[in-house]
Amino acid sequence: MGYKPLMTLMLCMLNLHVIIANATPDEISLETYIIRIDHGATAEDLDTWYKSFLPPPTTTDTTYHRRRLTYSYRNVFRGFAARLSPDEVKAMETKPGFVSARPQRKISLHTTHSPNFLGLNQNTGFWQNSNYGRGVIIGVLDTGILPEHPSFSDEGMPPPPAKWKGKCEFNHTSCNNKIIGARTFTSSADTPLDDDGHGTHTASTAAGRFVRGANVFGNANGTAVGIAPMAHLAIYKVCGTFCFESDIIAAMDVAVDDGVDILSLSLGSLSFDLHDDPISLGAYTATEKGILVSCSAGNGGPSNFSLSNEAPWILTVGASTIDRKIRSTAVLGNNATFDGESAFQPADFPATQSPLVYASMLNATDPQIRFCGARSLNKTDIRGKVVVCDLGGLIPRIEKGIAVKNGGAVAMILVNTAAYGNLTLAEAHVLPVTHVSYADGLKIKTYINSTSTPTATIVFKGTVIGDDRAPVVAAFSSRGPNYASPGILKPDILGPGVNILAAWPVSVENNTNTRSTFNMISGTSMSCPHLSGVAALLKSAHPDWSPAAIKSAIMTTADVVNLAKNPIEDERFLPASVFATGSGHVNPSRASDPGLVYDLQPEDYVPYLCGLNYTNRQVGTILQRRVNCSAESRILEGDLNYPSFAVTFRSLVSSGSQTYTRTVTNVGEANSSYVVEIVAPSGMEVRVEPTKLDFSQVKQKLQYNVTFSRLNSTVFGHVQGYLKWDSAKHSVRSPIAGILR
Repeated sequence: MGYKPLMTLMLCMLNLHVIIANATPDEISLETYIIRIDHGATAEDLDTWYKSFLPPPTTTDTTYHRRRLTYSYRNVFRGFAARLSPDEVKAMETKPGFVSARPQRKISLHTTHSPNFLGLNQNTGFWQNSNYGRGVIIGVLDTGILPEHPSFSDEGMPPPPAKWKGKCEFNHTSCNNKIIGARTFTSSADTPLDDDGHGTHTASTAAGRFVRGANVFGNANGTAVGIAPMAHLAIYKVCGTFCFESDIIAAMDVAVDDGVDILSLSLGSLSFDLHDDPISLGAYTATEKGILVSCSAGNGGPSNFSLSNEAPWILTVGASTIDRKIRSTAVLGNNATFDGESAFQPADFPATQSPLVYASMLNATDPQIRFCGARSLNKTDIRGKVVVCDLGGLIPRIEKGIAVKNGGAVAMILVNTAAYGNLTLAEAHVLPVTHVSYADGLKIKTYINSTSTPTATIVFKGTVIGDDRAPVVAAFSSRGPNYASPGILKPDILGPGVNILAAWPVSVENNTNTRSTFNMISGTSMSCPHLSGVAALLKSAHPDWSPAAIKSAIMTTADVVNLAKNPIEDERFLPASVFATGSGHVNPSRASDPGLVYDLQPEDYVPYLCGLNYTNRQVGTILQRRVNCSAESRILEGDLNYPSFAVTFRSLVSSGSQTYTRTVTNVGEANSSYVVEIVAPSGMEVRVEPTKLDFSQVKQKLQYNVTFSRLNSTVFGHVQGYLKWDSAKHSVRSPIAGILR
């Protein structure tokens, strides 16, 4: 489990480097070296052994080794990375066991980095076995596309499948074997051309071709590629300045007829009833036709009940971080340093200190000035200063920087709200910036108040790989519980959605000499196409799998630990709730061989919908046919054959127990046995019958019953656990979300 391919590639970097606040002035100027050491210690002794090579501290400083030793390598080779001077390296060479030392190099990598982060490596493994998504058509409903971008080259692409019936509505060019169709459904445009950027970004994330030399301001430089680079793209422009329901429904309707295999929608709104949600309606129709619909969960986090796209026939995708940082560090006048991020990192920005001011202190009568809006700042003198600005105030982050730059400031420190915690974003700012965490922001503000002459500068450190906390749930990623259908756990899955570099229709650097333009943005809009691409790979590898089978494979094989093998955390660096993670973080290679799947056919949703106590007309609206629920069987939400469980007990006295049935289909070895493993949520008892499932053939189906009971305890609130079926080769995990009232 976990991310073994990534950990091997990253030389098993297990300790995330953080330059802490009391670094000396000399230490700030040190360079990072990679040190190789001869074998000579057990794994348990490595940290102590590595520290013995470092120059001794000049004082009784307990944080000295943490500042100097940036990474400890454990598996690929014995060695470490440390911040050293050339003289210190020379002295180290005389110590027994020393092998070599060199300054670290900039690493060339896939610029979205997410394929590699997900264990997808060129010419090997699942990527190769799935033919990179060859023959699969991904329909993208978004703001359109820039077809001339090299991410959409059709070199080496096969022609569209014979079933394809779509149209091409560009008026300046034609489609090709990559973009096989493009249509517009907005009244504000007569062409599918992308005048926003969002659609080009999401399409290239799902299925962009390999493009060398992709970067933003020179950062994250390498080869960009989407998740399913050989899949075809069908583009449906449904958004201009706004996205309207009618346009979305029309596009989904056409896409079903066109012959897409996957629909990717990085859009949505809070839903209250499945029968009154246009995406839910369109997605059900698509599912009936065998099309998997992948949707973003929304950017309403970290609040609970903030989800979009909650229908069980939708794959609902939350967002997580990857292990790459585009690091920019605030260096204060007291030598304290705070790591943040920015995609804009000018090489000529001076290291000299400049006056530092918190925007809130510029005008005590304007409570909004701390958000650095242009209207507030134009009444102040910030020339030559580094300005601290708070996130929020309905002012976009880039616009804050524009206002600060226009006021004559030299740099900006962007500080998180408490809700956003430790999430930092690397964006294409217009001036030197570092975006820091809430906790670090408080320390910076404390420093400003501690002296009459606060100063700061920003040091840019470029691309850094190896954050073993990743994946972390993004603060903005919407959370459950599911409002529209509380018995269905949402989101379903997490995918990379923070600081994703992908195709962009214009140069953020104002470079007019290239079409190979990229931008780094964040949101569940970015995580959704990652899963759309994964679904395309699975569809290519398993063309007979239903949408529900593909979805089940993704969910039951998800990772629930980070690179450091600890439970996935949220933006506070606390263990994340199941209402934030769903089943966990997608692991494409494991999803290709899940062992068992929880399959569903369209007709299986009828008793579920009737069980929601919808009227016949409301159910008929979803099914697009007449329905008489009094003549149909009804099931509770928990009885839908879903790969996860969401259980609510409203009181200790009246709740009793809840028993649900699940059916699993064997898609692994013909002769195989699975034994159940249960970790019950706190305050609940979970029983499964039978406790062993014996299969004798592929595609055989077996049932089990699971009974949830509330214990007579003082536990209340949200609780979580899991139910897992283990065989000699497979582990099929279903999360359990509980609400105890």
